Amino acid sequence: MITYYFYLSVIILVLAILISTFRILREYERGVIFLLGRFYKVKGPGLIIVIPLIQTIVRVDIRTVVMDVPTQDVISRDNVSVMVNAVVYYRVVDSQKAIINVENFHEATSQLAQTTLRSVLGQHELDEMLSSRDTLNRDIQTILDQQTDDWGIKVSNVEIKHVDLNESMIRAIAKQAESERERRAKVIHATGELEASEKLREAARILSEQPQALQLRYLHTLTEIAGEHSNTIVFPLPIDLLNSLKEAMNGKHNS
Repeated sequence: MITYYFYLSVIILVLAILISTFRILREYERGVIFLLGRFYKVKGPGLIIVIPLIQTIVRVDIRTVVMDVPTQDVISRDNVSVMVNAVVYYRVVDSQKAIINVENFHEATSQLAQTTLRSVLGQHELDEMLSSRDTLNRDIQTILDQQTDDWGIKVSNVEIKHVDLNESMIRAIAKQAESERERRAKVIHATGELEASEKLREAARILSEQPQALQLRYLHTLTEIAGEHSNTIVFPLPIDLLNSLKEAMNGKHNS
């Protein structure tokens, strides 16, 4: 009976060793193998063999990670306090570096993203944060990608999600926008008046050089007045006609 249990224990132990020897890694997984504590190689995906007690394996997920950067209190270059949060997309491209060069590459990337977000945005004014997000996203992504290269991390994209302001700053921005709209409206109105005055001056010059055109304009004006439904019609007299009448009357008195 003792012999039976002994052999049963040996069989179970052998089966456990065999089971632990064979590992299956999915397509998006890699295995960093250590031999007696020293780095040996990176294996996977598929079926791999790990020698028990001699070799150990650390699984690494190489899929893109979507990391939400916690909201950060940022002081802009023009001394405005804003709350900013972002999202970072990264993945492991070198499993060996990700395991050996940094203790926890997920936590390290998260902390680095927070400090980089505050550092980059603090160099810009509030207007740039609100209107130039694409540029800021590229700047943050470039810095993160360079600094995480030694960790075997590739930062593919960074997106600033929200830039939150306090109520007083929102009112100030709204007032500034309203003033800007009024300024533009006044500029457009003044430009229109200037263009109209230039056209009138040009028309007056042409009419002064062509008396026939002035007479045609006079007749056209009379036609427009006659077409209106009004009990009173005012006939404008050309200045040339008045001058002719004045000269005729002066000649009659002199004679």
